[in-house]
Amino acid sequence: MAEDIQEEDLGGQDQRLKFAVFGLFFAGLFLLAIGTGIFLFRNSSSDKGDIEIISADSQSQQAGKIMVHVDGAVGRPGVYELPGSARISDAVSASGGLAKDADTVKVNLAAKVTDGQKIYIPKIGEQSAGGSQSTAADSTSALVNINTATESQLDTLPGIGPVTAQKIIASRPYSSPEELLTKKAVGQSVYEKIKDLVTY
Repeated sequence: MAEDIQEEDLGGQDQRLKFAVFGLFFAGLFLLAIGTGIFLFRNSSSDKGDIEIISADSQSQQAGKIMVHVDGAVGRPGVYELPGSARISDAVSASGGLAKDADTVKVNLAAKVTDGQKIYIPKIGEQSAGGSQSTAADSTSALVNINTATESQLDTLPGIGPVTAQKIIASRPYSSPEELLTKKAVGQSVYEKIKDLVTY
């Protein structure tokens, strides 16, 4: 009888021991899962802090190339390819630098250039067609690119307001200025006003 009681006690102890081992095993797994989750969460949140948001427009302008026409009192007038971030001074340098008789007072060499722009460097004492001296605005008149211009740039054109500018942007791309008419982005009267002020 005493032997039976001892065997029952030993069997109960073995069972409790097994439960304790299983309990510790599952508790260890649970703690491991929590620790892994915390580690992964910390890494993902620190990675988010390193993300830098770059505007698509500014990135394409910095990385892209633009074409400009440099004319007037420069060493080699002509069409030149420049980086998207170029200034008028870069265009002048590419065209052989300023001529001895260049009138730099009327030109802002620090101004940014845009694709399709004509940069004209006047000579000292040169008169504009109207008889008055050329101004910096006259010497750096730029064509507006209908494929890349922003709404505010399009808004500078005569007859173009915010609504028409949005129509022009929505109808892109253009393979010629005439497509402004065929795609019904502008009317005939507006097109006549802007056709010589735009490029594509």
